[in-house]
Amino acid sequence: MISVCRREEKYPLDVTYAYEYRSVFSAMLMTDSFSQRGSYMVRSLYFDTPEDRDYFQKINEQNVRRKIRLRIYSPTDQRAKLEMKQKENIFQRKRSLTISKAEALELIGGNYSVLLRYSEDFAAELYTLMAGELYRPKSIVEYQRYAFMARENNIRLTFDGDIRATETDFNLFSEKLPLTPVFPPDKVIFEVKYDKFILEYISNLISRVDARSISSSKYCLSRSVTYPFQ
Repeated sequence: MISVCRREEKYPLDVTYAYEYRSVFSAMLMTDSFSQRGSYMVRSLYFDTPEDRDYFQKINEQNVRRKIRLRIYSPTDQRAKLEMKQKENIFQRKRSLTISKAEALELIGGNYSVLLRYSEDFAAELYTLMAGELYRPKSIVEYQRYAFMARENNIRLTFDGDIRATETDFNLFSEKLPLTPVFPPDKVIFEVKYDKFILEYISNLISRVDARSISSSKYCLSRSVTYPFQ
C-alpha cells in the first residue's frame, strides 16, 4: 500500500500555452518514467454509491470527501491500482493498492471479497466501505498526460488533455471504449501537486501560468451525461 498526502492546484490552459509551458518545464525538470517518450494514457474507472454521494460531495465542495477508482495506463496492463483519494481541507490524501487484472474485473463485477485476500488494513477498510455502502462502477475517464517532477518535496506538474469518458461501458481493459469528449479539445488541465509547501524556483515557473486555479474533477467531468448541467 502506498500513501501520500499533498496539495493540489489545477489550472485550465489553452493547448498552445500548454505546449510553451511544457517546453519551459522540460528544460528545468525531469519527466516522469512514463513521459520520457511523450504523453501517455491514463484511464480510471470510478465507483460511487447508488445515490452518487461522492459526486455530490465534490459538487458541493465539502471539506471532507473521497473518490474511489481503479487506474491503468494501457488496456494491456495485467495489474491495476485501486485508489482512494480523500480531501481533508487543503490536503489530498491518496492511498493505493496494486491488484491483479482478474481481481480488478471481480471488483467491477461487484465482488469485493477479493480485497480480503490482502493483509493490509487499507484493503480491509476498502472492503468494508465498498461492500457496506454498495459502491458500483459509474464511469470511466481517459486522457493523455505529460508529467514533470522534482525530487525535492515530491513535486509533480502534469498536463492532461484529450479528456474523454463513458458512463455505459465499464470494461476498464477494453481496447475500444465508446468514449465521448467531456472537456474542450483546445484546452488541457494543468495540475500542480506538492507536499505542504512548494519550492521557490518551481513557484516562479508556475507564476508564468496566466490562469486562475479551478476546482475541477475528472470524475465529475466523466458524469456529464447523467448530470449535464453541473
